[in-house]
Amino acid sequence: MIVGEIAELWRYPVKSMGGERLRSTVIDQRAVHADRLWAVRDLDLGTITTARRLPVLLGCSARFVSEPPPNAGPGVVTDVVVTFPDSTEATTTDRERVDARLCELTGKNVALVPLPRTDDKSAYRGIRPSKKDIRSQFAIEDGGNLPDLSMFPIHKLAELALYATPLGIFADAYPLHLLTTASLQTMSAHEPSGDFDSRRFRPNILIDTGAAKGLAEQGWLGGVLRGKEVACRVEIPTVRCSMPLREQQHFGLDADPSVVRTVSRHADRCLGVYADVVAEGAVHEGEEISFEAPSRQGVVESSVSRLATRLKRNAVRAGSKIMPG
Repeated sequence: MIVGEIAELWRYPVKSMGGERLRSTVIDQRAVHADRLWAVRDLDLGTITTARRLPVLLGCSARFVSEPPPNAGPGVVTDVVVTFPDSTEATTTDRERVDARLCELTGKNVALVPLPRTDDKSAYRGIRPSKKDIRSQFAIEDGGNLPDLSMFPIHKLAELALYATPLGIFADAYPLHLLTTASLQTMSAHEPSGDFDSRRFRPNILIDTGAAKGLAEQGWLGGVLRGKEVACRVEIPTVRCSMPLREQQHFGLDADPSVVRTVSRHADRCLGVYADVVAEGAVHEGEEISFEAPSRQGVVESSVSRLATRLKRNAVRAGSKIMPG
């Protein structure tokens, strides 16, 4: 069943900075080719950081000096040019200058680091967040409920409890982030004065679903999306943090707190979906996307999974009660 076509393709050379819109690219097992090959590291905390903690990073954008090689990935990166909010630029060929500018911008002891090899697990290590830290990252008022992360598989929660990002990519959770025009239009209908520009949500792929209504991609969970060559399995909804409400100067987007409030109220804080790569290949804007529903076995497994999810939700909530405040 055809569900839409690719309206936008994006890759983000540096995590939490503005990215590059592509007319065509390749998706490999790791991600969109060369996506998130660099990230900002907090040298005092000893971990990768993001615009959830340092919103000023969203005022920067990044582009590659030259097209990364086919084997770009962990341990194989290409230099980037970072454009700062004042429109000045610095290139990773002069890392000292880039790092000095980032320290000046953020007021923190930070450095721009390349994606390490997957066997260098210490470079991916995260820190245990406090409830206060999580509330800040998700724009939740004091005393508000923490985000429900029970849709994450146990193995993914375990991975993210140890590491700031999955091994092999500086993404938050999964290789691909997908969003539909139907979801953006639905949120805009709930809050007509809100600015639901797709770029606020930083998808890898925006799918134009035409006249479809509602949160279209939520109906694809567990199924497979296919293009001409590429296929991906839709895993879980994307839980939205505070980043979409922030100003993104390089795109001319002002801060808009109503965006996250609307998504929280009308979509349980979820907009878009995460996906794993099933088949690699070329992909381009305008390409038709079809959807294959889960098999009958998958439906049965899904029923069992719902029971497991309820049990896991209780465990996650119990765990949150003993988190440091």
